[in-house]
Amino acid sequence: MSGARAITPGWRERLAGLLAWRPSARAAGERLPIRDWVSVGSGKPSAVSGFDQTLAWVVTALLALGLVMVYSASVAMHDNPKFANYSPTYFLTRQAMFIAIGFVAALVTLQIPIAVWEKWAPWLFAASLALLIIVLLPFIGKGVNGARRWIPLGVMSFQPSELAKLSIAMYAASYMVRKMEVKENFVKAVWPMAVALGVIGVLLLAEPDMGAFMVIAAVALGILFLGGVNGRMFLLSVMVLVGAFVLMIAFSEFRRQRIFAYLDPWNPDYAQGKAYQLTHSLIAFGRGEWFGQGLGQSIEKLSYLPEAHTDFLLAVIGEELGFVVVLSVIVAFFWLTRRIFVIGRQAIALDRVFAGLMTQGIGIWFGGQSFINMGVNLGLLPTKGLTLPLLSYGGSGILMNLVALAIVLRVDQENRQLMRGGRA
Repeated sequence: MSGARAITPGWRERLAGLLAWRPSARAAGERLPIRDWVSVGSGKPSAVSGFDQTLAWVVTALLALGLVMVYSASVAMHDNPKFANYSPTYFLTRQAMFIAIGFVAALVTLQIPIAVWEKWAPWLFAASLALLIIVLLPFIGKGVNGARRWIPLGVMSFQPSELAKLSIAMYAASYMVRKMEVKENFVKAVWPMAVALGVIGVLLLAEPDMGAFMVIAAVALGILFLGGVNGRMFLLSVMVLVGAFVLMIAFSEFRRQRIFAYLDPWNPDYAQGKAYQLTHSLIAFGRGEWFGQGLGQSIEKLSYLPEAHTDFLLAVIGEELGFVVVLSVIVAFFWLTRRIFVIGRQAIALDRVFAGLMTQGIGIWFGGQSFINMGVNLGLLPTKGLTLPLLSYGGSGILMNLVALAIVLRVDQENRQLMRGGRA
């Protein structure tokens, strides 16, 4: 695209002469349809204000709900001998601190042009790989419940897999831009990304953290698909990845037991073992009914439901606030994911392929992880150690979630500047 013009009366006619070219179809002369310039479902050109205020408010509402529910879910944890030295407000104050740190990091991130992220994407990916190696070192990585996933940093522990989710979105987008001319060639286009994904998989499974690997694999494959990789090659890649997951389950007694427990959670052999969390999560949702037992009135959080403030926070929300609020959370994440994808499509329509694919990769990350967490809580998916973005307790998760969303807002801001006739 040679330039961008402001959207004025008669914008359809003006844009007809300025239609962007898809990089994947320049040789064939294919043009973008006008619908890619407008907000999905609205039939009107996108607003050109400074940033997406609705997205910011939805994120703020989810953070506020998460802060309240983390406090509610953890207020009685000091009764557990494991947390006897913790005050009732320990997790509340730390979650508030994580949000504050994440907010400052997001403000700084918002000032960085997307062109800088594109330049540094391969180096950020390399840094995330280095951290995934460092966390496995016994004298550096912190082990919890048999998993070594955290690097202690004083005020908080950093989880490299959270950085890897963002870095894979950037690296895969940068990779597709660089490989656009050879995307039909398996050896040149798909194989190198498959090797990179395999290295990440080996490192994450060594922690172990299969849930994070599933999200990262979904982000990488999603960007390859959206970037225009040949459909047969994409299908082959998916089949290989699914086969790898099946083999990991087949050769791991621990993972097989989780699958069996998921299929029959009320079986006495599993109810007090591998299905313990799932059964108590379902009990929590059952007690909540439509409008819940009331804020703070959960029974399951009283040392019955493990990880109530992290992986199973949605179950506590369901028990205390009911189906109506749970449905509202689901709708909020659906809207957030959809809005991120719309921003990504607008960037691609403005011939900003890296920004668009990276943004859509972030959308896959948020949508995929929230779907898995909600599915686990509701008994629709086998139990995995994935938190609910923006809501669950955790410093690394909150920090990287807010940084990623700040990047999305920066992409949206640059899109609007271009549509006003300025520069990104």
